[in-house]
Amino acid sequence: MSRDFIYSGSPAHIVFGDGKSALAGEWIEKLGCKRALVLSTPQQKADAEALAVRLGSLAAGVFAGAVMHTPVEVTERAMQVVREIEADCVVSLGGGSTTGLGKAIAYRNDLPQVVIPTTYAGSEVTPILGQTDGGRKTTVRHERILPEVVIYDPTLTLGLPVGMSVTSGLNAMAHAVEGLYARDRNPISTLMALEGLRAFKTSLPEIVKSPRDARARSEALYGAWLCGSVLGTVGMALHHKICHTLGGTFDTPHAETHAIMLPHTAAYNALAETELLAPVAQMFGGSVGNGLWNFAKEIGAPMALKDLGLSEVDLDRAADIAVENPYWNPRPIDRASIRKLLQDAWEGRPPA
Repeated sequence: MSRDFIYSGSPAHIVFGDGKSALAGEWIEKLGCKRALVLSTPQQKADAEALAVRLGSLAAGVFAGAVMHTPVEVTERAMQVVREIEADCVVSLGGGSTTGLGKAIAYRNDLPQVVIPTTYAGSEVTPILGQTDGGRKTTVRHERILPEVVIYDPTLTLGLPVGMSVTSGLNAMAHAVEGLYARDRNPISTLMALEGLRAFKTSLPEIVKSPRDARARSEALYGAWLCGSVLGTVGMALHHKICHTLGGTFDTPHAETHAIMLPHTAAYNALAETELLAPVAQMFGGSVGNGLWNFAKEIGAPMALKDLGLSEVDLDRAADIAVENPYWNPRPIDRASIRKLLQDAWEGRPPA
């Protein structure tokens, strides 16, 4: 049987290794830039300011206002700072919230981006921007959104709290699982997805046992790059649609939402794509959904949407929104099934 596929590799520069974040200034200069705006969340403001000091004259300012789900109003405030200091690039230090803000800025004005991830989100290697406006989260894919340089420095993740390590790792794993059954999957994305899942299966339990295990931290960051790269080359499906609904409308925390929903959405689609998801069942033991659910439980991940502050009365509205303008999915989406899936996830039960 012949193979039919299209593969477009990412043009981003990937710099991986301990201590490589010290090269940020060199990469700013390689991009032809001289006035960088350093971005972070309020919690990482001190780290962003320290990075700006190390960059010296290459740093034109710091904006430490990044928050989850990339609200448009926050992006507009950051854009005002970009104009005031005449920034010619952004340096995003942190996780998915900071990366999202940098991407939102670049989408609007095409400024070059240098990203220094400190979690396992994986969004730094995708041309996808998810932003929230008026209580709805929408996504857009464009070449301007893809960062030009990503510097993976495992030493920056040694202090990442175990809980955040677990949830951001499962978030990245969701990218890989969806990539396995994506309509536009290809042999390279499949190889990267399986290798990324393997990297997290071995590293996350080790991080839980020994949070400062340098080898495990490096392996997890490697997995984040692989899983994020998969999402950057293929389309999204049911899992991301539901997570965007919950995060954008009900403000549930991004990584925790992905972590809880992954076993349920994977189980839902495993009924339609048993063969494509067979390697996941083999890797995690048992069925796809229960294997992922048991793995998440063993490493201490959150298991129930109700623990994120989502009320049971919100589930009907969430189901309505999730089936509006659905992303392509290998299994047909109907409201009754999605409502049942959300109920299981809300209660913290294993996938049906």
